[in-house]
Amino acid sequence: MDNFFKRLSLTGFAVALSTAAYAADLPTPVIEHIPEVPGVGGWYLRGDIGYKFYNDPSGSFNDPVIGDLRFQRESMDDAWMIGVGVGYQFNDYFRSDVTIDYETSANVKGYAVCGTCAGGFSTESTDVDVWTVMLNGYVDLGTWNRITPYVGAGIGASYVTTDNTYSINPGGTGRTDYDGSHSEWNFAWALMAGASYAVTDNWAIDAGYQYRDLGDAKTVKLHDAGTGETRVEWDDLTAHEIRLGVRYNFGAGARVPAGPVYYEPQGPITSNF
Repeated sequence: MDNFFKRLSLTGFAVALSTAAYAADLPTPVIEHIPEVPGVGGWYLRGDIGYKFYNDPSGSFNDPVIGDLRFQRESMDDAWMIGVGVGYQFNDYFRSDVTIDYETSANVKGYAVCGTCAGGFSTESTDVDVWTVMLNGYVDLGTWNRITPYVGAGIGASYVTTDNTYSINPGGTGRTDYDGSHSEWNFAWALMAGASYAVTDNWAIDAGYQYRDLGDAKTVKLHDAGTGETRVEWDDLTAHEIRLGVRYNFGAGARVPAGPVYYEPQGPITSNF
């Protein structure tokens, strides 16, 4: 009986040594982090709001008597904008959409030397509002922690309307109001950059910047029996836009893994027996 217990003890001790040796030979477990990948394919809808910082345009007064009179200085108010669009995600890194934006009316003023006055500057003022239709393309640069930065560009057309146009001579006397409004289409383009955050697989928040060139604006013509038709022209309507929006993707959306994946490489199993 004593020999039996001795043999059993030696066998258990040998098994313990073998297990310890095998554990020492195992490689270190590897943690593999699967990168996040933007969604592939699918239509999406978008909606945006933003604030537009206008650059001061270049203004001139077209007078049939003295010709074109360039303003000495100009100023233009900022404006709010709202927009909607529909787009398609073609692959991991490229998407495109068509957007329609409307901006609130912005007042623009120019100050011209008053040739028929005793001296000083006349004030030329009008309100400008713009509708814009754009075809945009974006390059998504990859996704990290659900955030996808992007760059893009767009081309399209702007529908520019001027209204509430008037002219005031120096000293606030001799105000002349232009009757009516004027609208016209212009070529428009934009450059953009920003980032989106995938709240869910389908919903994303988009924050971005755009530089937009909206073309020119012209006021309605002023009909004067003495001097003929005159109008004010504003060239180079450009603006910096800060935009915040949401996108709903009808496709797969952003594919985000649940977490890191653990696995243990399999090595050769050795035995001490």
